[in-house]
Amino acid sequence: MVSEFDVLRFGIIGLGGATNQMLPSLVAHPRVKLKACADLNANARNRFAADFDLRPYAEVEELCADPGIDAVYVATPHEWHRKHVIMAAEAGKHIIVEKPMALSLEDCDMMIDAAEKNGARMVVGHTHSFDAPIMKMHEIISAGDLGPVTMINSFSYGNFLYRPRSRQELDTIRGGGIIFNQVPHQIDVVRFLGGGMVHSIRSATSIMDPDRPTEGSHATFLQFTTGAAAVLVYSGYDFFDSDEFYGWIGELGERREPGGNGEARVLLRSMSSQEEEVALKGLRAYSKKPLINAARNHPHCGVTIVSCADGDLRPTPDGVMVYGKKGPVEIKIPPGRAFPDKSSVIDELYESIVQGREPVRNGRWGKATMEASLAVLESARTKKEIVLEHQIPVVTI
Repeated sequence: MVSEFDVLRFGIIGLGGATNQMLPSLVAHPRVKLKACADLNANARNRFAADFDLRPYAEVEELCADPGIDAVYVATPHEWHRKHVIMAAEAGKHIIVEKPMALSLEDCDMMIDAAEKNGARMVVGHTHSFDAPIMKMHEIISAGDLGPVTMINSFSYGNFLYRPRSRQELDTIRGGGIIFNQVPHQIDVVRFLGGGMVHSIRSATSIMDPDRPTEGSHATFLQFTTGAAAVLVYSGYDFFDSDEFYGWIGELGERREPGGNGEARVLLRSMSSQEEEVALKGLRAYSKKPLINAARNHPHCGVTIVSCADGDLRPTPDGVMVYGKKGPVEIKIPPGRAFPDKSSVIDELYESIVQGREPVRNGRWGKATMEASLAVLESARTKKEIVLEHQIPVVTI
């Protein structure tokens, strides 16, 4: 279905915060042409259409019926992913769907079935497993010079829970909190680096603020089928900030001023009502054409250290540090073509189409990450180890 010029003609479904972050990479990508958008917010879609000279639609069905679209980027609220992905697949469109893939494994199955029946390639992302340093670490591990992975330590602390939120973003059942928004990043990274096959999960989660009644932190132990283990910790309670351990380079690769701990809490306390918070969150909707600045530093999801039999690795703002038998060496990786850099998500979809193969992080991969994320919730609820059944290995292209 790729157009005659080997450029993917993209339709954007949902013009909120996720699209604002993906947009610079879509605009800068040499294999992408933006052709349409769909959003219920008339101001956002009309401004987007004017800025990019494309077709605006109020309804997703209308965009999916557009014969001038090859692929869609689905960035609607989590609970709508299943409906919109199935709609796009049945219209013969290729798909990038934001994480989390869906809110249940049953929804994941329906999305996978629709894509496979209709010959649509589907990539689940963006997650931080697409970050250039993580991709490089996977390459180094796959080469085998450091031996097999034995242990992964990944932790991240920040202000996630205290950013402006709608009501549904504070409701776990509707996909709110860290389980559906931050945990999939961590699990996708460690699965990608650890081979993909998680055997079991034991986890504890916390809901520490009654005014934000959803999970805001977790501590999780993953056991891989290889015997390797991973320990994941995340806190979004806006006290300690692990960017301090990353040279104050933020999650997207942006430079930050130190000492901003607690500022998100202070901002929320200054608001007189939840309506005011929701209005502030609404400002994340598309409002202006982004500057396509080349990235200076690489994005990350906290501190991740991988231990292999003959060395350790970790991502840095500039690449990858390898701690081998001859001492530490940093492998520099050129910055991305846009900021924030999410180009590798688009690369994976495009290459899978032109090469006639499944993407690495396809629907079945996304389902496996979702299974592990839901197991975090179930283990915390039951205080038991959860054995997983739907894991798949990493496919090395």
